[in-house]
Amino acid sequence: MSEYAVELEEVSKHFGPVVAVDRVSLTIRDGEFFSLLGPSGCGKTTTLRLIAGFEIPTEGTVYIEGKPQGETPPYRRPVNTVFQNYALFPHMTVYQNVAFGLEMRKVPKREIRQRVLEALEMVRLPGMEDRRPNQLSGGQQQRVALARALVNRPKVLLLDEPLGALDLKLRKAMQLELKALQHRVGITFIYVTHDQEEALTMSDRIAVMNEGRVLQVGTPQEIYERPANRFVADFIGETNFLPGQVVEATGEQVVVLVDGQMPIRVPAVEAVTTGRWVTIAVRPEKIALHAQPPDPQAISGEVEEVIYGGTDTRYQVRLTPETVITVRQQNAQVGEAVVFPVGSRVYLSWPPEAARLLTE
Repeated sequence: MSEYAVELEEVSKHFGPVVAVDRVSLTIRDGEFFSLLGPSGCGKTTTLRLIAGFEIPTEGTVYIEGKPQGETPPYRRPVNTVFQNYALFPHMTVYQNVAFGLEMRKVPKREIRQRVLEALEMVRLPGMEDRRPNQLSGGQQQRVALARALVNRPKVLLLDEPLGALDLKLRKAMQLELKALQHRVGITFIYVTHDQEEALTMSDRIAVMNEGRVLQVGTPQEIYERPANRFVADFIGETNFLPGQVVEATGEQVVVLVDGQMPIRVPAVEAVTTGRWVTIAVRPEKIALHAQPPDPQAISGEVEEVIYGGTDTRYQVRLTPETVITVRQQNAQVGEAVVFPVGSRVYLSWPPEAARLLTE
């Protein structure tokens, strides 16, 4: 038996001249919470539909538990899908909605009852069997949809933006519930979302997609701390980009001249030669502000804007006539949070490993 729950091998999907999925290869481990993350139209939902069997690849192969799926229809695949709109039957009770798939498969009534009640217990809806969907909150309806999928005991649960219809507070609560549920049931979840924070919060690993292609696969920490390219760095969280030219390359370290006047040292991630144009990426929260230069490499600038955000304060600092950088500092101390008012001369520093050299 394969160690992977799902594998995609050079899978493409064309709709006429449009390439929705472009030679995607992925391996998703058994019992993993795996997210497909990207902007609208990037191919993530089509990829999910290819796994589910709602679409057939134009090229390549989808494997589930090591078996090629070919044109196997959805109902013959060991997967279930939870959609954003839940698709509950309004005229049926919660019990009837959850039991529907088992009844279609002619499962004995006693077993149906046992499995339905187990599924409702899993999603923390015991005692709700006789209610109808219109008597439930959005979060409760979402849990019924989950129970209906889980009652069939799929090997893989596919979730297509299932929290998209919920308000922000409920969505955040359901993120934690979904992750806890996945741990309890121990099956593979493949989760489609365009919400970066959602993917970072819930996933064991993330595949970032754009224009039908997978740009990077990694843990949330790897994706955030070590983005493979500018798109990933820009899409996941907030990032400062400092374009410049390599003026010195000494193996482990590179010196980049930004705006033709500001040398910045950054760890090398690949062999780069002097004269090459690159981009330095550094997260706002990694940068420290100082009233005096902490070391000779510190960069000076002038505070142009200060925005107090409760948990942190955001500073806009102009480094050169062409470059403004964003700095976020935690408001850890009680009292005055704005340490550097507008017009202050400040010095910026960050740990060497906090800066990322991007060549694409």
